[in-house]
Amino acid sequence: KSTRENLQATIEELQASNEELRSTNEELQSANEELQSTNEELNASKEELQSLNEELITLNAEHQTKIEELSRTVSDLNNVISSSEIATIFLDNDLRIKGFTPAANRIINLIRTDIGRPISDIATNLEYENMAKDADGVLRNLVFREKEVQDTKNKKWYLMKILPYRTSDNIIEGIVVTFIDITEKKRCEQSESDARVFGENILDTIRESLLVLDKDLKVIKANNSFYRIFRVSPEDAMNKYLYDIDNRQWDIPELRKKLEDAVQKGIALNDFVVEHEFPGIGRKVMLLNAHKIFQQKGAERILLAIEDMTERKRAEE
Repeated sequence: KSTRENLQATIEELQASNEELRSTNEELQSANEELQSTNEELNASKEELQSLNEELITLNAEHQTKIEELSRTVSDLNNVISSSEIATIFLDNDLRIKGFTPAANRIINLIRTDIGRPISDIATNLEYENMAKDADGVLRNLVFREKEVQDTKNKKWYLMKILPYRTSDNIIEGIVVTFIDITEKKRCEQSESDARVFGENILDTIRESLLVLDKDLKVIKANNSFYRIFRVSPEDAMNKYLYDIDNRQWDIPELRKKLEDAVQKGIALNDFVVEHEFPGIGRKVMLLNAHKIFQQKGAERILLAIEDMTERKRAEE
């Protein structure tokens, strides 16, 4: 009986162990399936990583090409800036110096350690004290400003332009200040002004009446003798047609024909005598000479000289 009981207990334990083994086997099979699924996922992830790695290699090659292109562009830009001799200063939104070209050293005393300093702290050789104020105005209004300024040290003239610094995304990131040497232009303008004043003074010292007309016979210049002898004010003569001066007193048909021939056919008017009754000043006997003169840019002018022979004619009579 004891042996049967022990045997029965052993059989029950064996059955329980078999159940546990069966359960464990099922769990192992389930785990094996999960491992197999995980392995498949890992293989898929490996393929994705390999594909991603290939894309990264391609992207890296493209970035390297762009870096090389950017490097060449920067080098080209630096060479252009260096060779252009245009002084340029770059300022950030706080009007601190971000960079400058070598040509700027001759105008504004800049060194590499000045990068990061406010432009208002930098001493310049310019006869101009409002650079920082104008730069701030351009930064706030986004309207460029230009001004002719002179270097007090070497007496050179520069056309200064202050413009907003725009990125490729049209974002304002500071100010660009450029200086273009216009010394020769200013000298030419001064020479032209001196020559014009000199010529006007010569015209005004000549006792003979002189008129400078354009190709349409409009008065460009008249000397003092003309105004005095014919009692015409500059307001009644300047920029008006010769025939319209002083209530059309100069609308003389024979004179009109001679002057039109001088303009259209290039026929000079030499020692042409005109007698005409002018209201208010009486009869005048005039000896006229007219010649076509040329200026730069193809501008045509007629120089009309009027000699008052009234008194001489009376004396002869």
